[in-house]
Amino acid sequence: MNDWRDDIFQVLQDHDIKQVYHVPDAGHSRLIEACQTSNSIRTIALTTEEEGIPLAAGAWLGGQRSVLLMQSSGVGNTINLMGLTKTLRFPFLTLITMRGEPGEFNSWQYPMGQGTPKVLEAMGVLVMSADKAEDVKTTVDHAARSAFNGGQAVAVLLRQKLIGIKTFGKKN
Repeated sequence: MNDWRDDIFQVLQDHDIKQVYHVPDAGHSRLIEACQTSNSIRTIALTTEEEGIPLAAGAWLGGQRSVLLMQSSGVGNTINLMGLTKTLRFPFLTLITMRGEPGEFNSWQYPMGQGTPKVLEAMGVLVMSADKAEDVKTTVDHAARSAFNGGQAVAVLLRQKLIGIKTFGKKN
């Protein structure tokens, strides 16, 4: 049985994604590793999430499709540059692993986790989400079609129910 991250990797290949931008993230680690071992995808590690937006614009201008992988806590870093997607009218796809949803242990994650969909929508980004493994492939495929065929900025929120709740410390 395929893991949902393998399904995302397949969708990226199906949509001819050539560049993947990311910061370290446990929720995306399996997908990042798959992209790093691919002969057709170039991965670029970022120092901060907003670097991925102008890189995506440049990739598009150069005839390539890209995706930005990040965690919800990094969305706030991108908001100022998110306006480029509308101003420059280029397609943009981002996959966001969510934190700060019910069950989160880290109180610091709640504000941005709760604000992520609202902030993205305020910037004109279409927001889709998946919280079940069986919905991931279709949701990411629809998002990629909306971005690259429809010329939209699109975010897929990979909900905490899907990725699991992080825990630190002793397990009971």
